[in-house]
Amino acid sequence: MNIDSLEKLYVHELKDLYSAETQLLEALPKMAAAASHDELKAGFEEHLKQTKQHVARLEAIFKTLDFQPGGHKCNGMEGLIAEGEEILREDMPGEVRDAALVAAAQRVEHYEMAGYGVASTYAEKLGHKDHADLLTETLEEEGATDRKLSRLATRCLNFFALTA
Repeated sequence: MNIDSLEKLYVHELKDLYSAETQLLEALPKMAAAASHDELKAGFEEHLKQTKQHVARLEAIFKTLDFQPGGHKCNGMEGLIAEGEEILREDMPGEVRDAALVAAAQRVEHYEMAGYGVASTYAEKLGHKDHADLLTETLEEEGATDRKLSRLATRCLNFFALTA
């Protein structure tokens, strides 16, 4: 696609988010399986449910546009997932792995928050108020997940990793 307008840039951002979210649908179950801390495992499983909702929201937005959601690969998310997979291959105690998984997950959350913030702003500027509302809802959920990960890391994971 030739990106020669804000509308096409917006569609490009949406495609990037769609690709990122669909890549996460495959990565989150692996992260949940690798987590040793029950609360972290449950957090990954909850985020998988949210990610399915995020994909559905993006698909709903695409239904109102003259573009399909596929056809683009988010290289940024691909790289973040590859880094997370390196953690899974490392031989480390469970508590240390959990701390590393939290760090990887927070990188993903921050990447997603940046993308949803940009897309929401574009939607507002283009007069797509309904899109902006959906994108902002997802942005807020991503932020909430990031805060949960921070609390979990501060409260227990980093302590357990220190004693491993």
